[in-house]
Amino acid sequence: MDDIKLFRRPRLKEPYLLVAWPGMGEVAYRAVSYLIEKMNAEELGEIPSPEFFYYMESVITDGLIAVPELPSTKIYFSRDKAGKRDFIFLLCDAQPEPSKAEEYCQRIIALARRFKVKQIVSFAAMPQPMEHTQPPNVWFTATSKELRDSLKKFNMRLLSSGQVSGLNGLFLGIAKREGFEGFCLLGEIPLYTIQIENPRASHAVLEALSRILGLSLDFAELLEQAQAVETQINGLLDYLKMGPTPGPIGEEEIEKIKHSLSQLTKLPVSMKEKIEKLFFQAKSDISKANELKSELDKWNVYKEYEDRFLDLFKKTKGKNN
Repeated sequence: MDDIKLFRRPRLKEPYLLVAWPGMGEVAYRAVSYLIEKMNAEELGEIPSPEFFYYMESVITDGLIAVPELPSTKIYFSRDKAGKRDFIFLLCDAQPEPSKAEEYCQRIIALARRFKVKQIVSFAAMPQPMEHTQPPNVWFTATSKELRDSLKKFNMRLLSSGQVSGLNGLFLGIAKREGFEGFCLLGEIPLYTIQIENPRASHAVLEALSRILGLSLDFAELLEQAQAVETQINGLLDYLKMGPTPGPIGEEEIEKIKHSLSQLTKLPVSMKEKIEKLFFQAKSDISKANELKSELDKWNVYKEYEDRFLDLFKKTKGKNN
């Protein structure tokens, strides 16, 4: 535990560990942030940042340039007043450097062992060809057959194959390898809004978690935020003069909306940093260009980075000559 700074050493009874990093729709990050606030969680510690993150840019405020703060990994805890269950929350501002992901996860595993964690829970987004006005379904996957089967009764959809990208998925896989049980809840988000925070999907996964663990949570604030986001999207659709459609929006319409949203919204900080890291790596290893192009296409920002992307190949050609 020397690699984790603990500010307190509370006695917790077989706590659940809930983890979150930024990602599509900020579903996981928003969900755990909301829990920390509503459950009056107290700060427990942090994982030092310099070993897992590095500077990629400067920030400018009032015309003055400065080096930004590194992303932080904060750890919180909350005790159940009824004494039935305790919780540990881990919330990070960004995805760590990929080459350091394994070591980073092992720090969290050490924390889980220290506090005798009962189960680990993560959240993620599930992009679907749906409209933003549709209630999102919740999907799930688990680390064991027994846990998987026990979750089927909660009226969720089983993710029987595929992948959960980023630390929101990777950590649970590493935790299973290290002997921990856990599950991931995925909230559906429209394909054309992956760059926009989606409180509705965060509410969906938290409502499912409440049913699974028997929690009583007030979701009023989260639902108000969801309504505000949906109002903004409706305004954008009106601006594009697309109007409502009788069924799911078609691929052509989705591409139009994604293009417009990419002009009006920003990438999540974690994905912007990942893209910058891939550009940096591709300068010396052009094989990284495929992974880079895949990320640019997934987030519909290739046009924004097109010149930089093509320059990678010009420089490579120059070196070969």
